[in-house]
Amino acid sequence: MCAECGCGGTGHDTGHDHPHGSTRTITVEQAVLAGNDALAARNREWLGARGITAVNLMSSPGSGKTTLLERTIHDLRGGRDVSVIEGDQETALDAERIRAAGCPVVQINTGGGCHLDAGMVAGGLSALDPPNGSLLFVENVGNLVCPALFDLGETSRAVIVSVTEGDDKPLKYPHMFAVADVVLINKIDLLPYVTFDPDQCAERARSVRPGVEVMLVSATTGAGIDAWFRWLR
Repeated sequence: MCAECGCGGTGHDTGHDHPHGSTRTITVEQAVLAGNDALAARNREWLGARGITAVNLMSSPGSGKTTLLERTIHDLRGGRDVSVIEGDQETALDAERIRAAGCPVVQINTGGGCHLDAGMVAGGLSALDPPNGSLLFVENVGNLVCPALFDLGETSRAVIVSVTEGDDKPLKYPHMFAVADVVLINKIDLLPYVTFDPDQCAERARSVRPGVEVMLVSATTGAGIDAWFRWLR
């Protein structure tokens, strides 16, 4: 059977053409990523010229990205200016939480899209106009696949995994962890109630991203959060 179209032939020795469009698919994908990378470079230049540190927060849905941001905004209050670009497919629920925490925020809804891209972030930067020398968080759409492929022009990437997800996530989603500048294992307050080995998770993360810093935190209780704040500084 042809692995491409499922016809009864062996491989491509079938006596008919196989215009599967594979080359076209690759070409289009490369063009999309190249266009995004060009916009990301502009974002990076814009941020760098203003001394703004931009952190791209990536994780699966429900890992605690928004709760981590609420904790960060609260505990860093009075220091460096903080602003947030919120990415979700629908609703402004997370943006409302960030706004209630006292932080400037712009909501970006991607509709059917599973990630933010550099063009969306450029629009968010224009709307927010974060002050020079400030700290900008981009909370990406909850997804452990697509966001890893799209450069936003960020300064660094933080990947969050919660103890309720399983310690095998770095092996199942290696591309995400391979681009991480820091990995936060969140919800450690729930460790007594789940089967999760934080040491094994950290080891697996470092197997795909050698030397990556791994932090054990609870955004809810604040346990271990000082390491995160030191990293941000």
